[in-house]
Amino acid sequence: MMWIRSDNFEDGGPIPVENALGMVDSISHVTFAPNRNPQLEWGDVPDGTRSLALSVIDQDVPTVGDDVNHEGREVPPDLPRTTFTHWLLVDIPPDTRVVSEGEFSQGVVSHGKPGLSERPREGVNDYTGWFADDNEMAGTYRGYDGPGPPWNDSIIHRYEFKIIALDVETLDLASDFTAADLERAAAGHILESASITGIYALNPRLLPL
Repeated sequence: MMWIRSDNFEDGGPIPVENALGMVDSISHVTFAPNRNPQLEWGDVPDGTRSLALSVIDQDVPTVGDDVNHEGREVPPDLPRTTFTHWLLVDIPPDTRVVSEGEFSQGVVSHGKPGLSERPREGVNDYTGWFADDNEMAGTYRGYDGPGPPWNDSIIHRYEFKIIALDVETLDLASDFTAADLERAAAGHILESASITGIYALNPRLLPL
């Protein structure tokens, strides 16, 4: 059975601040963190695999509301939640087994990193929408950008790191593909997948994790 693991965090355990986009600041609530992609390793890839895909998705993002990152408020736990894409990496050569820490991301880049456009390729993450109204940060965010949940969220966020074995060498995807595009392109081509989940929070009330 296919598996995935990390040297940086255990399945179900906290993601280190070094692998996050945001960290707690005593004055401004949150500031930028080192934003290095974590080390990942996988194995028992099935026969017939012609490429691999990797996704990192937050499962617990609050939907639009007036409470997010507002002083004197806390995002309620029962607020409807949605997903938030942090990394999409496709057309990974089938013999690849390790991603080194910091190999694909070192620091936060204003207006977004360009991302890899050749094999492997990186898609658009959801910080593109998150920073859209911020003149200093707005842009197209590709590649890995780590956890940065609301600093006043009442719940701990879960981040799923998923590796997918595919029976095609390349996926039919435009350069600015999203998680939904990846899901559609991979349909019918998935041989096997494996995932681990890390947790992260910026609300001091929830720390340490």
